[in-house]
Amino acid sequence: MYKDNEIVKRYREILSKVIIRKSECDEFVWFLENQTTWLTAPASTKYHLSIEGGLLIHSVSVAETMLELKNALIPEISDESCAIVGLFHDVGKIGMPHSPRYIKKNSGYEYNENQIEMSIAARSLYIVSKYISLTDQEAQAILYHDGQYIQENRPVAHRECPLTLLVTFADTWAAAKEDGRIKIDEEFYFKKR
Repeated sequence: MYKDNEIVKRYREILSKVIIRKSECDEFVWFLENQTTWLTAPASTKYHLSIEGGLLIHSVSVAETMLELKNALIPEISDESCAIVGLFHDVGKIGMPHSPRYIKKNSGYEYNENQIEMSIAARSLYIVSKYISLTDQEAQAILYHDGQYIQENRPVAHRECPLTLLVTFADTWAAAKEDGRIKIDEEFYFKKR
């Protein structure tokens, strides 16, 4: 298990926002934490958070950013939707229980060539939807969370639902902070008002 108690505490706090589908989410979280690399996987092999637990750090950051944004811009979106989409948008980075996506090597992490090929977004949607009943908006948000940065997402350009726009920005923002492209005073920008 990832050892940073602060990240785990923040992760558990976000999970507590799942109320309506709590039993589905609890079953999914048990699977992730006990049968996959969810708590130890890196967020990437060479970009942001290529460290043990990097995926969890990134996922918590995305979920927290989504919740802040939705409170400011569109409070009608539920905390539960933001928690599910934010935490699990990149869950496909775990690979599969029997075949992790990333393998730890002496020099860091390498991509596992012995896994079934799927985009991370498609794998994320596949894995999450096996456990949690998703709304249409949540499914779109997970599948298209990379926004227009990738060619395969162009068909939904300018037809994204608000939840998709939130996760796209939150994901981009979190990754930019994590790889050092932006530096902000979070206390100033995200203080509770």
